[in-house]
Amino acid sequence: MAALQVLSEISGLDYNAVMLTQSDSFLRISQVLKEKNLYLTCAESCTGGLLGHLITNTAGCSDYFIGGFLAYSNQAKIQFLHVQPETLQTHGAVSRETVLEMAHGARNAFSRHFPLEHILALSTSGIAGPDGGSPQKPVGTVWVGFSSGTAEGAEVFHFNGTREEVKLQSALAALRMLAEELSLE
Repeated sequence: MAALQVLSEISGLDYNAVMLTQSDSFLRISQVLKEKNLYLTCAESCTGGLLGHLITNTAGCSDYFIGGFLAYSNQAKIQFLHVQPETLQTHGAVSRETVLEMAHGARNAFSRHFPLEHILALSTSGIAGPDGGSPQKPVGTVWVGFSSGTAEGAEVFHFNGTREEVKLQSALAALRMLAEELSLE
């Protein structure tokens, strides 16, 4: 516990929010993934690895979390997640289309070793701030995506707060999306 409190103080993250991964609801997500023989991956941009960090805070996550991608630049999204350059040119990195392609790319990256229909992917792309926003996409605009063998979806959020707070809110929104897709919320 003390280590998380120190991390919270250093990073500016809310200690209670970080503790979400130890909560009953997150443990239930873990249990359902295991019971259904599902695997989880993530493709992160604006969350900078925080989503993967929160997932791996749960003991036993190696039973279902197969890895993830930190694709911050557009080039990384293209090269490692196979996001189409046309998608980035037409819609931008912070868009529904991009997070869906990121999620698909993450699933496909692991499909050689895991059944594609058993892989779920979460993705995040946004503008954490304090600069980089525009009138169309202000700071705090974040798209979260989800892809599975049976469903896909994306949702836009408009968060307030510091860069660290936007990142944390984005990662938690992705976890809530996962819970909804697993019919836990």
